[in-house]
Amino acid sequence: MLLATQLKRVFILKDKGQEIELNDPEPKWSVESVMNFYANTYPILTTAKVSAPQINDDTIQYKFESVMGTKG
Repeated sequence: MLLATQLKRVFILKDKGQEIELNDPEPKWSVESVMNFYANTYPILTTAKVSAPQINDDTIQYKFESVMGTKG
């Protein structure tokens, strides 16, 4: 018999060489909504981009990566 389960979403914030794991505040929210939710705590998320999801250890991992560049 085939049994389907929904994978847990995990969000990874990559900032200055560090990775911070963020919990899913609401599974029904879109990835962009989750990013906006955490932007109050982590302002770098206001200019971040989301990488393609990856399945790892029965979780779906989304990585928020800063797109800040240098001036000039």
